[in-house]
Amino acid sequence: MPDVVVAPSSSVGVVLRPDPPVQHRFARTVKRLSRNKLALFGTIVALIFIVLGIIGPSLAPYDYAKQNLMKANLPPFSEGHLLGTDQVGRDMLSRILTGIRISLVVGLGVTVISMVIGTLLGAVAGYYRGVPDSVISGIVELAWGFPLVLLAVILAGTLGPGLLAAVLAIGLINWAGFGRIVRGEILAIRESEFVLAARATGVPDRRIIVRHILPNIVAPALVMGSYYVALAIIAEAGLSFIGMGAQPPLPSLGVMVAEGRNYMMLNPWVITIPGLTILLIVLGMNMTGDGLRDLLDPRSKNR
Repeated sequence: MPDVVVAPSSSVGVVLRPDPPVQHRFARTVKRLSRNKLALFGTIVALIFIVLGIIGPSLAPYDYAKQNLMKANLPPFSEGHLLGTDQVGRDMLSRILTGIRISLVVGLGVTVISMVIGTLLGAVAGYYRGVPDSVISGIVELAWGFPLVLLAVILAGTLGPGLLAAVLAIGLINWAGFGRIVRGEILAIRESEFVLAARATGVPDRRIIVRHILPNIVAPALVMGSYYVALAIIAEAGLSFIGMGAQPPLPSLGVMVAEGRNYMMLNPWVITIPGLTILLIVLGMNMTGDGLRDLLDPRSKNR
């Protein structure tokens, strides 16, 4: 929307100030983001891992599943292995690059599932209130009354081990957070003048929700989504650690930590490197969420 500027008393009407060019808006966004050093650092870290997740496996110097017992438990920078090898001689760098992609795919898949279910049920609860709100809110409270990881373990055990089962289990459990956020936002928006006007003119409820309400909750959904990617990565690593997520030889970061825990004294790198990778990915995603929150908060736009 262009800015409206009141003209001097000697003139008539108002002057419409056009929107700044795209490059100016981008520069202003970058400037605001740069004020939050931690958010900027996290965004850079997250972007690096996203790029590695996309192109990393094609850069892997070795087959991530190829074993060479003659070169087992090599430390970093040994015999052509930049990050060393694991307990059966597999190249750690190749496995880490593949594991990053797996973690990001899991995080994105879980977030999409959680967002779709949570947004749909939260919109129904917040807009219609009454019985739908009571039922859906009760389900949310019930889900939040138990440890989410425990519920994910139970559901993953029901579905069976595997990466797809882990994604479905985590996604079907973690939608409650999205549902609560969406419900709260819609409760605040449903009484707005533009919603009341649309309702008074006979616009169907479904169209009001899709065309008028949901676009106004994109900002909090994006912020919540960045946190959910990090949460899903941790949950998948936990499930894989106990053997209910990705199955060997697929190099999930959680699987790598689980396989290396018995060799910590002999070669601590086999558990330290994937553990630090999980830490950096999660840290980057959380800091990115903080940056998105600051950028999308209307109260900070004039700072």
